[in-house]
Amino acid sequence: MPNDQPTSFIDRTLSNLRQAWSGLSDSTRHMFSGLPRPDLPDEDLERVRQQMEDCLTVRADEVSARARAADLGGMYLALEPTGQLRFLKLLAENYGIDRAAVDEAIEGVRAAKNDEARTKAEAALRRALEPRWRRLLKRFTTLPEGVKFLVDMRVVMLEYARTEPAIKALSDDLREMLSAWFDVGLLELTQITWESPAAILEKLIAYEAVHEIRSWEDLKNRLDSDRRCFAYFHPAMPHEPLIFVEVALVPEMAANVHDILDASAPMGDVAAATTAIFYSISNAQKGLVGISFGNFLIKRVVELLEHDVPNLKKFATLSPIPGFGKWSAQALDSDAFELTNAERKALAPLVDGESDGERLKAALGRPDWYKDEQLAAALKMPVSRMAAQYLHGERRPDGKAKDPVAHFHLSNGARMERLNWLGDTSKKGLAQAHGMMINYLYRVSDIESNSGAYSSSGKIAVSSSVKPLLRD
Repeated sequence: MPNDQPTSFIDRTLSNLRQAWSGLSDSTRHMFSGLPRPDLPDEDLERVRQQMEDCLTVRADEVSARARAADLGGMYLALEPTGQLRFLKLLAENYGIDRAAVDEAIEGVRAAKNDEARTKAEAALRRALEPRWRRLLKRFTTLPEGVKFLVDMRVVMLEYARTEPAIKALSDDLREMLSAWFDVGLLELTQITWESPAAILEKLIAYEAVHEIRSWEDLKNRLDSDRRCFAYFHPAMPHEPLIFVEVALVPEMAANVHDILDASAPMGDVAAATTAIFYSISNAQKGLVGISFGNFLIKRVVELLEHDVPNLKKFATLSPIPGFGKWSAQALDSDAFELTNAERKALAPLVDGESDGERLKAALGRPDWYKDEQLAAALKMPVSRMAAQYLHGERRPDGKAKDPVAHFHLSNGARMERLNWLGDTSKKGLAQAHGMMINYLYRVSDIESNSGAYSSSGKIAVSSSVKPLLRD
């Protein structure tokens, strides 16, 4: 998921949205008493409820309908978190499915005497099963940036979905609506370059989730001639990337992300590149969680690169292992990982501990342990084995890989190709995976079979270099 956006970036986005809607707002009729107070107390909540009712009133005048939606959206944008929660609860608890109407429609289906009557009754049942909030939310899609407004509103819904069942139902239904609107067939794949609009480049910096873009110079390096960046866009959000992938064109499969991100390194020769490394994939819109188009992105980018850079032979990732650090800490606390005799002998003179877990925990807990050549050498094999065990052996209840990045690439048909010791020694890389990274290989001829085997039975494709690291 993407990094939190800079406050100034959010403020500017909201300001632009309010400005875009201000000309549509029927303020003389609906906003004469001003915006609601940020925490939305009861008397202001009643005004919002009336505005929701007004938005659902059927009118032939489309201009009036858009004005009412703009007014309601402006009210929501003026709220602080407490007020947003009250707004969403009002919407979720009062504008869902009319169960009495559903029961009546079901009886109508049962009572139908012929096919024509049943068809009409079934249509009435479908209408009854549609929550009223759907009609209200659809009003926003007619406004400038209205779809983006709904995507961002779902981010707030997700914050409360675990504790507020009504809001969870609202969020789930909005996800279904967004899934239809964001069908991959409606998306446009675009290459982003240094010549792309500044507003798009700024959003790459804000949304980068894997390796922070630290400066404009850093971004320029990632868009140089030996790099590629592709993003999906939606027609209703033409200036907002939905998901983007950063690619390095290199002579061989990369094992260290610092070399790829080094802005001072000489530019690579694209003509000599044999491997495309997908080193960062970022979902840019948190409100689209649960709507998957990342697999289509990978496959489409492979197709484009095969066409544009025909000398490429391999397509692989250099991926983080975000859940490994937390899992390994638990494994070591419970002494669930066993060293080999050789590993135990190598660590014994370097760290104290009565058990294997205590020794490994003490070693990995030392500041800058990776800079100690003797200690790092003693840790390389056991930590690599732990990482392989985590990625291959730790599963979700449905039998799929527990690590989210692993699940993403394995679902898309990749193979666990190579574990990379100290592939990311940044503070984040050490914290989340003890510096470990992994290459997932996308072999075009195997993508469909690998994806099918993983989806159907949880079988993970593994290379000959990874197999020895797996426990029998």
